[in-house]
Amino acid sequence: MPPFIDRMFITPATVFVRDAAALWLEQPQTLRRILRESPPAQIVLCAGLGVAVGFVTVLVHWAMLGAHRLTFHLGHQQHLSSAHDLSSMRVLLVPTLGGAFLGLVTLLIRLWRPREIVDPIEANAIYGGRMSLIDSTRLLFAALLSNAAGASMGMEAGFSQIGSGIMSWVGQRLQFRREDLRIFVAAGSAAAIAAAFNAPLAGAFYGFELVLSTYTVVALPQVAVAALASVLTMRTFTHGEMLFTLPLDFTSIPPWNYPFFVILGIGSAGIGIGTMKLVARCEQISQKLPLPEWLHPAVGGLILSLIAVMFPQVLGSGQGAIDDHLHNHWPLLMLVALMVAKIVASAVSVGAGFRGGLFSSSLLIGCLFGQIMGMVAGIVMPQTQQESFMLVGMGAVGASIIGAPVTMVLLILEMTGNFPATTAVLLGVLIASALTRYMFGYSFSTWRFHLRGLRISGAHDIGWIRDITVRKLMQEGGHLVEAATPLVELRLAVPADSTRRIFVIDEDQRYQGVIDVAQLHSADLDKDVGGMTALNLAKARDAYLLPVQNIQQALERFAAYEQEVLPVLASDVDTKVLGYVSEAYALRRYAHELESRNVALSNAGSPVSEG
Repeated sequence: MPPFIDRMFITPATVFVRDAAALWLEQPQTLRRILRESPPAQIVLCAGLGVAVGFVTVLVHWAMLGAHRLTFHLGHQQHLSSAHDLSSMRVLLVPTLGGAFLGLVTLLIRLWRPREIVDPIEANAIYGGRMSLIDSTRLLFAALLSNAAGASMGMEAGFSQIGSGIMSWVGQRLQFRREDLRIFVAAGSAAAIAAAFNAPLAGAFYGFELVLSTYTVVALPQVAVAALASVLTMRTFTHGEMLFTLPLDFTSIPPWNYPFFVILGIGSAGIGIGTMKLVARCEQISQKLPLPEWLHPAVGGLILSLIAVMFPQVLGSGQGAIDDHLHNHWPLLMLVALMVAKIVASAVSVGAGFRGGLFSSSLLIGCLFGQIMGMVAGIVMPQTQQESFMLVGMGAVGASIIGAPVTMVLLILEMTGNFPATTAVLLGVLIASALTRYMFGYSFSTWRFHLRGLRISGAHDIGWIRDITVRKLMQEGGHLVEAATPLVELRLAVPADSTRRIFVIDEDQRYQGVIDVAQLHSADLDKDVGGMTALNLAKARDAYLLPVQNIQQALERFAAYEQEVLPVLASDVDTKVLGYVSEAYALRRYAHELESRNVALSNAGSPVSEG
């Protein structure tokens, strides 16, 4: 370990952890108050936790390499996707048996803990940054088993999950406010991705773009210092080299290549969208299989094995295959076949129930697509550098699928250390991400939320909206009248200036509609009023609210039914009137809460409190 790292980073972090532990044992409330109310203390805490996340990432990476040596008989530090001497028998058996083992383990764990795992984006969007460390460990373990079985995906989801889970767990123990906890979750993901790819800038922007969904000066120190701390920790225990190396003859990119990069960006968007839709289709097919759910990964593993017999590069995350292709050029048709095989293998792996992420897979798919486009461009311009197309393809397809354009640009830069390629990568990334957003509207993570029926477009905090329910907005009472009441009596009992509307109920107290008092006293009814009852004048019977609905759903129903006041019923079945909500009050409450949170976000010293 270099002395300056120990002097400037490791030793201060160790001293801080030691002193904090001592203070916690002696005066836990004092330490909790200091950390809650002092942003500098939170920054130091993020540094210490970044060290922990980096160390866990290194341990899991070593465990993954050890698992590959065991399951596929790989050599030391050899990547699965670049191994050229894999046993055909292992390729056929390991994914299938590994899938069966994963399904069985998942079944047993669900019997003990049946609830779904909340990932960092969902936690920040809905639950105010609250995550379960036990559930995060479950996902990490499942991702490790999946990767050991050769699933065509990376460990990024597991790394991000455990990093955020650690940060969230500590924040909850310290009783952090909602906004502070959300920042810590982003910092945990940033630290994990930074250590996994040896890329502190990309890791930090991963936290901002995907897990926090915004860039704020308030969150910058915590997220950045966690990413930096984890990378320094990773480099302490490993060689810390760049993941990919470019050929020595790679130079600046000729200007006439850029029109082809535009086409590459457009094609990358199409590939990204197609891959995400294929994943959804594979999940649908998997759910319809006439087999127990725990056997679905085994079926997916069998399909993966059949693909891998012809294209072993589809196994694993694809990191080794990317480095191979940066230095070796394949025939065009072989590249096309391998790209299609990798897309199908990744979609089958995710759809069958293997756990992991498409981060690394999207990089390999983009690398192959870029190499294909480079060869096509070379037909027109023989001096085309295929490596530049491969880098642009990696960033563009990655941005389309992952949905983090700045992250992908910085990732390619930090993984290769090549500055001339940055401008070209930026062009492809911007085109691919913009087209994906306008044509499809989802990244891979938000697309999966959409398939589950969750209306989440990102990690923007909408949890507070869910917390403000109709029950909290409701005013009890309201003017009720029985449906059989004659209108003549109702006119006498309810003067025109006494109220604006009356809720009609039957003899069993069930809601029958609403009467506009102005219409009740309208002269147009004078000649018919003698033979009419309240039920004859009731309208909008289907226009009502339920106590469990949130304020956003309430406002949508006000607009849909064009009503200023809606009754609140006990349920769709039990239609007893509990009270009412006015649209004006709901709008005022919504605007007040939104303004309060905007003010809190702009004030570094006043985080938003949990409501």
